[in-house]
Amino acid sequence: PSEETSRRLTVDEMYLVDSGGQYLDGTTDITRTVHWGTPTDMQKEAFTRVLMGNIEISQTVFPSGTSGVRIEMLGRRALWEVGLNYGHGTGHGVGNYFGVHEWPVGFQNNNIPFKAGMFTSIEPGYYKENDFGIRIEDIAVTIPVHTKYGHNFLTFDTVSLVPYDRKLVDTLLLSSKQLQWLNNYYEKIRQLLGPELDKQGLHEEKDWMLRNTEPFTEAGSSASVSSSSLTLIALVFALHNIV
Repeated sequence: PSEETSRRLTVDEMYLVDSGGQYLDGTTDITRTVHWGTPTDMQKEAFTRVLMGNIEISQTVFPSGTSGVRIEMLGRRALWEVGLNYGHGTGHGVGNYFGVHEWPVGFQNNNIPFKAGMFTSIEPGYYKENDFGIRIEDIAVTIPVHTKYGHNFLTFDTVSLVPYDRKLVDTLLLSSKQLQWLNNYYEKIRQLLGPELDKQGLHEEKDWMLRNTEPFTEAGSSASVSSSSLTLIALVFALHNIV
């Protein structure tokens, strides 16, 4: 930002932060969208539908060797149902000591089929021109999964460990399976980050994490998120010691 283009943020708008860094043990690329005030009904629905797309890809089970382009529409389906869409890719490979956006892994026509051990971002979004933008980006690794009738199948294991803004999640839109995935993800964050934050003496960050990973219920959530973006970013970068 420059003096000509920068402006003061307010509590009455969405804030999207696309963060990351390169460490000795890997590269991170995590995007979260938050609202520090009271989101509109449309903002909340759009955010929840973006989250639904993220979850649908994250929990899908598919044969090893499946091209990402065959999975990509799962990230858009909840948005398409109400006439919304986004104009960027749904995910990309993540490099180590190279490019954060690294070909050939991803969800486009020219990406190679998925095999076990590949890292990719999963990042659906929605952008209303001159109003607000939403993106939810996680990094996931493809892992083997045993199905009821066959082997050589894969699913995604989300390795980004950052909660989503609770006040933007309308759980009434989520299916029971999506809600279960979300609560399982939050329990994973607690189990992995809790001891690490204790180890580093980050007590304020741990309190924030615990508040924002309370289990959701199907009746909806009225919990609020901290208004400090610095806390969120600190939590993101605290991950590098355990990735």
